[in-house]
Amino acid sequence: MSTSPAMTDSVFRLGILAFDGCMLSSVAGTTDALRVAQRLMEIRAPSSGQRFETVLLSARGAERICTGTGIELGGLQSPDRPLHMVLVPGLMHDSVEDLLRRIPQFAQEIELLRSLHLRGVRLATACCSTFLLAQTGLLDGRSATTSWWLDAAFRVRYPKVALRADRMLVEDGPFLTCGASTAVMTLVLRLIGEVGGEELAQQTGRMLLIDAERHSQAPYVSMALIERPRHSLSERAEQLLQQELHSDVSVARLAEHCGTSERSLLRHFRSHYGVSPQEHIQRLRVERAKALLESTLLSLDEIIERCGYSDSSSFRKLFKRSTSLTPADYRERFRLRSH
Repeated sequence: MSTSPAMTDSVFRLGILAFDGCMLSSVAGTTDALRVAQRLMEIRAPSSGQRFETVLLSARGAERICTGTGIELGGLQSPDRPLHMVLVPGLMHDSVEDLLRRIPQFAQEIELLRSLHLRGVRLATACCSTFLLAQTGLLDGRSATTSWWLDAAFRVRYPKVALRADRMLVEDGPFLTCGASTAVMTLVLRLIGEVGGEELAQQTGRMLLIDAERHSQAPYVSMALIERPRHSLSERAEQLLQQELHSDVSVARLAEHCGTSERSLLRHFRSHYGVSPQEHIQRLRVERAKALLESTLLSLDEIIERCGYSDSSSFRKLFKRSTSLTPADYRERFRLRSH
């Protein structure tokens, strides 16, 4: 059986696990970025002999697949070859329910990931393919990330994984997971830096206009777009919170409104949202502040008041902790330019 080659080899081999419905951007973007890095390396150190190599793999012995965009890819090869790392592209899907329904259809890919891990091959995922890696059980007890809008659904399905959905890229042992499709470029720059040095990674990033300083998904999160399983208790809670977000809402009052005990409410919030009711209220207030910063010319003090806070300093700290940006920086980056 093939084993993973040493990192000191002159050729770094990245396998991309291609399958029907995979996102073309994860495949093409990764391949193109490594080709650019290769060209830059040949200019900088033509005698180094160091090379990047990408190979499309199939877990099913297929020679061609159809990506989620309908474009076909050919030249797929067997994974039984020396590989340093295998990247699993994102999967085009319609909804959380669609994604969860389709996971069992990837039994062969999931089994291949287990086999590759036993061979010592590092595994990386882009976007929702972290679900496939989690399905192997290999992420149990480890940290990982996925696309921010899949946060709640992932936590419910894989409670043994320490999800860090605010992070653009998470590395834990031999596993690297990243957020939505463009976050795979952060992963690629990491690999280029490991193999060719940080200067090469920086040059590649400049050539491709990749922001190497993006470490967090937090500025892009929209609570309204996070997909969660429907639950009547959550819907009752959300109804009250949206109406009373400008005022104090105690756990006792929220539990009474939902017709449940405080203990049951706390347990539900932990399993459904991954946080306590108080923390969820803070998230909603930050979300309201983001919307007002984007779409109005209200002063920050006016926005803070509409979000149920009287202490400007504490809300600024909460906002920065939640989004990794100050309110002023957030407004500058995301405001509607018609204002």
